[in-house]
Amino acid sequence: MTMKKAYDAVLFGMAILAGLLLVWLMLSVITSVLMRNAGLQPFAWLFTSAEYGLLYMTMLGAPWLVREKGHVHIELVTAALPLHLRRIVSRSVSAACVLVCLILAWQGGDLVLTNIERGDYDTRAYYFPRWMLTIAFPLSFGLMAIEFSRFVFGPNLMHSGEAGIHE
Repeated sequence: MTMKKAYDAVLFGMAILAGLLLVWLMLSVITSVLMRNAGLQPFAWLFTSAEYGLLYMTMLGAPWLVREKGHVHIELVTAALPLHLRRIVSRSVSAACVLVCLILAWQGGDLVLTNIERGDYDTRAYYFPRWMLTIAFPLSFGLMAIEFSRFVFGPNLMHSGEAGIHE
């Protein structure tokens, strides 16, 4: 398997896992509401797993959304620019996104190492090693930096130059 195929498999695997977590969130909320309406106390792990699912769903799906240009950005200004200026602006914005993602990946990696060194645990429902939560930050922001860099150095621009909603 080539490096590109392995990378693509990781990226798509993360996106699929994010989609499955969205389904889990729906099921856990429905179950919790039904249990409350039935006069039962919902399981503690049900609420905690939904909280963790929100974090992981967001972080795992973000790199794929960058690749697919599925993140929110406004093209009102870029649509009014001529092509040569749009290229400059789009690549500059993408470069800024790379820089921000690299900083956040670095800080996330530092947070993970701090959690490991201190032996931090999340103790809401169960004792859960905190690094297992924070590992999503350097992983996702690192992959987002790679994906944004494709818009900096690759043939495609992040901005289409067309204002309005595109699907």
